[in-house]
Amino acid sequence: MGSVEDSENAFDYIVCGGGTTGCVVAGRLAENPDVRILLLEAGPHNKDLENVHMTGGWSNLFDSETDWNVITPPMSGIDNRQVKLSRGRFLGGCSGCNGTLCIRGCRQDYEDWGLDGWSGDEFFEYMKKAETFHPKDWFKAEKDSHGYTGPLHIEPHDLAPISQLVMDSFVSHGLPLNHDMFSTGAVSHGCGHVPRTVYQGTRTTGADFVTNKNHSGNITIATDSIVDKVIFTREADETQATGVVVKSSDGSSKTYYARKEIVVSGGAYCSPAILLRSGIGPREELEKHNIPCTVDSPGVGKNLMDHIIVFIFYETEKPGLTNDHHVYHDNNFTKTYAEWKEQKAGFLSTFPFGSFAFARLDSRLSDSDLWTTSPRAPGRDPMGLTPSQPNIEFFTTECYGGPKQFDKFPINNKHAFSMIAELFAPKSRGSVTLNSKDAMENPIVDCNYLDDPLDLLVISEACRFGNEIVMNGKGTKDVVKGSWPANLTHHTYKTREEWVPYVKEHATTCYHAAGTCAMGRDDNKMAVLDEKLRVKGVARLRVADCSVMPALHGGHTQMPAYGIGEKCADLIKETW
Repeated sequence: MGSVEDSENAFDYIVCGGGTTGCVVAGRLAENPDVRILLLEAGPHNKDLENVHMTGGWSNLFDSETDWNVITPPMSGIDNRQVKLSRGRFLGGCSGCNGTLCIRGCRQDYEDWGLDGWSGDEFFEYMKKAETFHPKDWFKAEKDSHGYTGPLHIEPHDLAPISQLVMDSFVSHGLPLNHDMFSTGAVSHGCGHVPRTVYQGTRTTGADFVTNKNHSGNITIATDSIVDKVIFTREADETQATGVVVKSSDGSSKTYYARKEIVVSGGAYCSPAILLRSGIGPREELEKHNIPCTVDSPGVGKNLMDHIIVFIFYETEKPGLTNDHHVYHDNNFTKTYAEWKEQKAGFLSTFPFGSFAFARLDSRLSDSDLWTTSPRAPGRDPMGLTPSQPNIEFFTTECYGGPKQFDKFPINNKHAFSMIAELFAPKSRGSVTLNSKDAMENPIVDCNYLDDPLDLLVISEACRFGNEIVMNGKGTKDVVKGSWPANLTHHTYKTREEWVPYVKEHATTCYHAAGTCAMGRDDNKMAVLDEKLRVKGVARLRVADCSVMPALHGGHTQMPAYGIGEKCADLIKETW
């Protein structure tokens, strides 16, 4: 089988997962030419996946071999519906199929973790380190909030006309315009423009840290390599991670060895599954699957958090405001595709999200008994947030579209767009557990959406507020015909209670899973990791991805995923 000294199967570092964070860790460690790194990725290389590089092709990566195809069990909080949790299964992972959004959250989000080395100021610097920001003349950038030397190339997004009108409606409803608020982390109530991980018409991803000009000869990228489990040895009264068992799609197995460290970067669903298969997790769960318990760690797979979103679609009769005509009308998609192939321009060169806003809902919820009587810490609202942290986010689409259940496409010269409401600081918690100890089987992911009544209250009020902005806002009130599809009547809803059944029927994932291998202090029995991302109870094993978050920030997870990778690489360099 080999050993740590076996030159072919031995590396200094093994990174288990070639997604957003794993690629960052591998790429940064490879800056030392004297170390050898193995990067293991379950799916294919991304170099020939056109729908990765062509930003508008994102949805074609789902429901296929490039998707982990995780589906929740029925969840009582959303009328026993199941939700498809697509995740990128290829080099670069979710950074190759996400919404490209660079929304970092507020600095207080990270202060709330209460961990040394993870303050808001420190973590914002790590997110900056990953990027090279490319300005545009019209965009009022906060230059000091951006990085200019990282492998990740980002630029502002040019709005479709409907998005500019929505921006005007945001402002008219008390959400002032601050162009670069999603980079500064200093605004909890306002609207702005969101930089995207797109540059010159092509998506930029985590894979860029280890491919093309950033590929290093000391990185070995092994695709079609599903991490089964980490293996351990006992030395000097210490349990050390020394190797990784990997399976290929043909069922064959191989073992690799690490001289220094192993980093698990499988994401919030796969990282806890890898730990559980390795014998690290709640003892009683491991015993169910006849897995010997190496570390009885009750927090593995617990504390699953996600942001739920609700799409609210509207129809406009005015042509040229939305981008539907580029994809749904006549044979225009053929022309649109040719425009990207030949010029790396047009609709498919970017992601069809438009305007964005953060909002506090204190005054709007002051009439709710649940809100006013729920316990709260000093200086915090019932969700645990300070006034410097938003309760919700609004964002819009510049055409009809979203998860595949939205299939009422506006053909025949119809035009539609959506307002999306997103819940921050959810109180509900889900879990990741094993279906079996077979690495070829997905874990059971129960998001437990809307289990807490406060979550339902806040997201229902968010939908009510978002609908008021569209229907009564300065920019949009004269262009909206009504709901899309026309058989729905949500554009007429006036009360919070009217929105509750709509929310339960339509709430879905924003793909912001986190928390299932959370960091914490020594006295926190549910903490899986210490503040240096080290797995408690064993040596030479870390986790690096959004599963490490003790609490989910109020933003999108892409930039934190990069920041966690940057931080992890520095922690490893400090150790060795």
